[in-house]
Amino acid sequence: MSTQSISIHDGAPGARIPSLWSQVRAEAAEAIRDEPLLGALIHGGLLHHPDLQSALAYRLALKLASNEMSEQILRELTDRAYADRPEIVRAAEADLCAVLERDPATHRLIQPLLFYKGFQALQAYRLAHLLWQTGRRDMAYFVQMRCSEAFGVDIHPGARVGMGVMIDHAHSIVIGETAVVGDNVSMLHSVTLGGTGKDDGDRHPKIGEGVLIGAGAKVLGNITIGAHSRIAAGSVVLEDVPPCKTVAGVPARIVGDAGCEEPAAAMDHRIQVTGA
Repeated sequence: MSTQSISIHDGAPGARIPSLWSQVRAEAAEAIRDEPLLGALIHGGLLHHPDLQSALAYRLALKLASNEMSEQILRELTDRAYADRPEIVRAAEADLCAVLERDPATHRLIQPLLFYKGFQALQAYRLAHLLWQTGRRDMAYFVQMRCSEAFGVDIHPGARVGMGVMIDHAHSIVIGETAVVGDNVSMLHSVTLGGTGKDDGDRHPKIGEGVLIGAGAKVLGNITIGAHSRIAAGSVVLEDVPPCKTVAGVPARIVGDAGCEEPAAAMDHRIQVTGA
C-alpha cells in the first residue's frame, strides 16, 4: 500500500466541490424555517460564513476552546492552516460527502457540520496533523488532548488519515501515532488502531483503501489490512488481512470474501461465511 496515496499532505487526490457550500446554505436556510429556535446557532455556525473553511474554523475553535486556550487563538490557528494547506479543506469536503452517502441517518450536509462529533473530531485531527508536520508538536498535542476531551476521539497527530473517511458515532475511537488509514475507510464506534507493547518505531496498523471496520474492533500491531476488506464488530486483529476478505473473531480469522467491491460504501456488516 502506497503511503503517498493516503496522506492528505502528500498530494492525495480530491477535487473541490463547487456546489457543496451552496447546498449547505440552502439546507441551513430551510432548517431555520423548520426550527426557528436554532436560528442563532445556524446563522453563527453556517450562514454567517462565506465558505466551508471559514465555517469549519469557527466550529473547531468553538468546540476546542477551553480556559487554557481561547477561541480567538484557535480560530486564527485554524484559519491560517486552511489558508496554507487548502488540501485539508478538500479532505473535509470528501469526509462530509462520505457521511452523507454512507450514513442512513444523515439526510443533509448540515448534520455532520453542526452535530456529528465523528466528522468534527476528524477535522480537529487534520489540524493537529498539520501542526505535527510543521514542527509545532506541543500545539499538536494540545489539539489532540482537547479533541479527546470534547469528542471522545483520540487520534495521535502523527497518524496519517486519508480522505473520504467516515467515523460513525465516534465514541471511544483510538488511532495510534504510526497508524495509516487509507482513503474512503468507514469505521464505527470503539475502534482501536493500536500497538501491542512498549516498542517505539513503526508499531501501528496500516488500513487499506475502502476498508470497513465494525464497532468495537481492535486492530493491533504493525500489520496491513488489505484494501476493500471487512473487519467484523468486536474482532481482535493481530495478523495481516488480504484484500477483499472478511475477518471475524478473537483472534480474527478469515471467514469469507468481503461480499462486495466497496465494503466501506455499502456499510454491510452482515457475515456470510464462504470459507477461508
